[in-house]
Amino acid sequence: METKDILQAAIQAGKAIMEVYDSPQSEWQVESKADNSPLTLADRRSHEIISEALKKSPYLMISEEGKIRKYAERNHHRHVWIVDPLDGTKEFIKRNGEFTVNIALVEDGLPIFGVIYAPALHILYYGNARDGAFKCEVNPETGEWGEPQELPLARRKKGDKLRVVASRSHLSPETKAYIDRLKEAHGEVELVSAGSSLKICMVAEGSADVYPRLAPTMEWDTAAGQAIALAAGCQVVEAETEQPVRYNKEDLLNPFFIVKGSSLNKG
Repeated sequence: METKDILQAAIQAGKAIMEVYDSPQSEWQVESKADNSPLTLADRRSHEIISEALKKSPYLMISEEGKIRKYAERNHHRHVWIVDPLDGTKEFIKRNGEFTVNIALVEDGLPIFGVIYAPALHILYYGNARDGAFKCEVNPETGEWGEPQELPLARRKKGDKLRVVASRSHLSPETKAYIDRLKEAHGEVELVSAGSSLKICMVAEGSADVYPRLAPTMEWDTAAGQAIALAAGCQVVEAETEQPVRYNKEDLLNPFFIVKGSSLNKG
């Protein structure tokens, strides 16, 4: 499959999400999953569109809303798609627009291509190691995307405050402690917030310098963002080991991790 096919799949999924988003909330069909996280009609419709598009690919798909195959089977696949049809369902329910469609291709445990589309914001991010990372605006009526801008769009300059992005919905005590350590090392820091995988995109584009996620996430929450961040010259590393976060593991729960911007990724 070509890059444009995956971008189109993400945009079509985003269009389906917005059709639900713009309808009365009573029609959203909100349910609670086994882990008490919410599931809506938008999640299901997005999953169906992406699943249909990826049938053209020979690779296995791991989706938050799909049936997860046993590790004994997944482990034999060098390439897998990792998909979150609607990342930030809580943000969707809050109607703040900060939710995304995430599609990533993983090779030997590492993400090599990623697409993140924020349909309420009409913003598309995508990237791979060969070509780099990009951001563009999408026309929601036609589904066409505009001229891509290469990431990062900005870099931290000497004397600038360190910008730390943190979750609106999840700020753990460990994250607060990490931010305190950054203050000790860098002086005053500026805190910025965002929902869903947009936090990783902020580091990739240079509007934030570091994103500590010292709280639970799943592989589908981060794979696409990690691919884009890596393509933009950033790092996404385990908080304890400083090793790259890996995917298609037996346990799909991520370790705590840090996203370091291109100006910090040697530190």
